[in-house]
Amino acid sequence: MGSLSRSPIQQRGRPRSVVRPLYTPQERARRDASGWTLVQGILAPVQFVVFLVSLGLVLRYLSTGEGLAAATLSVVIKTMLLYLIMVTGCIWEKVVFGRYLFAPAFYWEDVFSMLVLALHTAYLVALFGGWLSPRGLMWLALAAYAAYLINATQFILKLRAARLGQAQAERDVSAGVVA
Repeated sequence: MGSLSRSPIQQRGRPRSVVRPLYTPQERARRDASGWTLVQGILAPVQFVVFLVSLGLVLRYLSTGEGLAAATLSVVIKTMLLYLIMVTGCIWEKVVFGRYLFAPAFYWEDVFSMLVLALHTAYLVALFGGWLSPRGLMWLALAAYAAYLINATQFILKLRAARLGQAQAERDVSAGVVA
């Protein structure tokens, strides 16, 4: 049998998988041109810092019984920031992908975001409805925070993979590799 020729996307004898990039060139241009990208870039770390402070306050209350008012206020503030980042994120998604939610590039992150939103909203409903004890509320807040951490990790991993994929695509272009 004759020798097999290597595909241009093979490197060192191993085929590279061809994966759809997170952004098409048009979506990347819209993302880079949108002021909502900056808004998301500011709100995400602010929300994370508020989350860390609130987590500390919630854990302090659960372990010592002290600081209920501070813990409660911190969860409400964290939830308001979540609503803000969700609304602005929907606008960003509409600008970049043409739909407010569930764009294919962020479908599973958006699905899990709905769970995060539901848990935070359940906290507010239980708080203002008087449906749970203070300890019950704090445990519900911890459940919401666990979901938030998973969701934040989803987004970080997705964006990191996109950054690495973009860097690889740029190296391929400069090396003359065609997919």
